[in-house]
Amino acid sequence: MNETTPAPVAAVPAPKKTPAPAGGGAPREEPAAETPLKQRLAELVQRQGVLAVLLAVILVASFVYPTFATLDNARGVTVQASFLAVVALGMTLVIITGGIDLSVGSVFALGGVLAAWASQWGFFTALLVPLVVCGAIGLLNGFLIARAGMAPFIVTLATLLAARGLLLALTDEGATTYLVPKDSVFAELGQGSVLGFGYPLLIALVLFGAGGVLLQRTSFGQSLFAVGGSSDAAGLMGLPVARTKILVYTLSGLLAGLAGALNAARLSSGVTIVGVGMELDAISAVVIGGTLLIGGAGSVSGTLWGVLLLAVIQNLINQIGSLNSSYQSVVSGGFLIVVVVAQRYLARSRRTT
Repeated sequence: MNETTPAPVAAVPAPKKTPAPAGGGAPREEPAAETPLKQRLAELVQRQGVLAVLLAVILVASFVYPTFATLDNARGVTVQASFLAVVALGMTLVIITGGIDLSVGSVFALGGVLAAWASQWGFFTALLVPLVVCGAIGLLNGFLIARAGMAPFIVTLATLLAARGLLLALTDEGATTYLVPKDSVFAELGQGSVLGFGYPLLIALVLFGAGGVLLQRTSFGQSLFAVGGSSDAAGLMGLPVARTKILVYTLSGLLAGLAGALNAARLSSGVTIVGVGMELDAISAVVIGGTLLIGGAGSVSGTLWGVLLLAVIQNLINQIGSLNSSYQSVVSGGFLIVVVVAQRYLARSRRTT
């Protein structure tokens, strides 16, 4: 997950040739101009700024609140953040291509209900059913956006409503709650742990590692950046633009469904009220992590730090005690505004150097 973020970089001048020496010989080449310091600093801040903020918040909180810097608290924070992290990973891929997926919150809730309902037939059924249904929703999103040319905002808003409606239909308007057998292998997937850290966290870390390799070590990952930078230019280069978009929306649906299934395993039931507003939290984490909303630049490691930052803020609000959870939205919104403004400034700095 130590990947770097491909970001627009100013063109580096070609080496200049000087006239041949008087005594003959080949012309000498002067070294190319180095990247300006201001530009390098701007790129570094965009890539690692959220990590610096996260470490600073953790350091200050550890001194102010003695119960914050404990192993039990770290376990609670990371396990709670793992579900949003899986959803945000798919959102990162979508936003890098210049798109948006507003359906992930409803798909997350639907995946949990489907997993709980299917868990009565065993472990594999409990995982397969939500992945198939939620992946199909993502596939539909990608097809309508890439092939029909519809706007991502409109398409994913429609599937947000459709997925929530399907969830309510399956649960009789929320009156029916499907339970996961407590002694099942599927329940162990959500409640088991290694050294006190839950399986959902370990799964999230494995997925982020795979996401980092996908982005930085495969041609598909490079295609995402090219499509996000300019889909027209990517098409002229012969890249499969439509197929790339369909795949990223399908992956987003699959990951949201998987996160919902893991959450159902942890809660031992398919809760119908979860996932409301989760799409906004995922977008916030991705943008705070340095991925540009306009597409073409981003990293999965930045998204991971963004998710952890939001989780730490929520935990600090709980530590204070006198504040309720609504303040997390206020703080997250403030962070998002600051980050977007900073991104515009950093982009301007790169263009002017």
